[in-house]
Amino acid sequence: MSGRALTGVFIAVLTLASAAGGLWWYAQRSDDAKAAQPATTQVVMREFSSAVTAIGAVKPQIGAEVRVGARISGKLVRLPANIGDRVQRGQVIAELESADLAATVARHEAAVAVAREKIGDAEARQKLSEATYQRQLSLLKISGTSQQLVDEALRETQSAAAGVQIAIREHELAQAQLREARVNLSYATITAPISGVIGSVTTQEGETVAAGLNAPTFVVIVDLDRLQVNAFVDEVDIGKVKVGQRVTFNVDAFPAQDFTGAVSAIYPSATIQDNVVKYVVAVAIDDEDRGLLRPEMTASVRIQLETRRVLAIPSRAIRQEAGRSVVHVLDGDGIEVRPIRVGWRDGPWAEVAAGLSEGERILLSTTTTNGEEAR
Repeated sequence: MSGRALTGVFIAVLTLASAAGGLWWYAQRSDDAKAAQPATTQVVMREFSSAVTAIGAVKPQIGAEVRVGARISGKLVRLPANIGDRVQRGQVIAELESADLAATVARHEAAVAVAREKIGDAEARQKLSEATYQRQLSLLKISGTSQQLVDEALRETQSAAAGVQIAIREHELAQAQLREARVNLSYATITAPISGVIGSVTTQEGETVAAGLNAPTFVVIVDLDRLQVNAFVDEVDIGKVKVGQRVTFNVDAFPAQDFTGAVSAIYPSATIQDNVVKYVVAVAIDDEDRGLLRPEMTASVRIQLETRRVLAIPSRAIRQEAGRSVVHVLDGDGIEVRPIRVGWRDGPWAEVAAGLSEGERILLSTTTTNGEEAR
């Protein structure tokens, strides 16, 4: 190959290399320009279907757990109840020694009978004194007696009438004492005040119990058909909870099963757990789910809030400056730092309660083209 040909080839190769280098430089500059542009998003309307989560426990409803004890002192002679037994309202679950109480009842029954007989005797005396008085009046008309005897007969009549009233009151007193004795006797037989399952037994046959200001507890009865879930909701979320909202929850005993219910009450008094203010939300359990649950089971609760259509932005676009929430809004060729008020959150999205309008564009990153932070 001649020298002229070699020179031509060299020039062609150099031209191609220059062209390739120019193309590479242009593409690199385009990529850098794109990379320098901050990521943005648009303020849009979205449907929020949020929920409040809480930890709670299965509890008996008010009146569904009753501690049964004795109102009188005595020796426990019979305790047929055992833990786990199902009892009906009115069923005998314990008996105290009652021979002395039965004797007291018998004594007062006799007193009632005596008082009743006294009433009959007093009424007979009243009739006799009345007849005597009428006879003295008749004799006085024919001068067959004196006025003094008539007055004495009248006094006897009045005294006999008072005797009848006294006998009646004594009979009423004896009856009241008899009723009291029978009530005390009834205390020796302890019956179930509600239907349910015996949860605990705290005494044994043969033990002597002493009744004081607080009745000693024999058994605890729980109505397993009247359970609820008490969920402890953080004070931040309690304002979102309303009576009637649907609830799903799980318990450790049945982790694969979802139980359902609805909010039935929100307790007004707060509780403090680990220095956090929480409120008890009572959840009424649906009927079909009650059979498997037991008191004190731990429950993971999810309260379904209503679905709302709200103005929303990605949560990562929100910054904190000087104790307030702000976003960086594209305003023509510039960037405006605008404070906003944040409402609900639904996963990576946040509700904008105030400060933005639908369609505005905001920065997801606050870095500008020259690498300085936008302000």
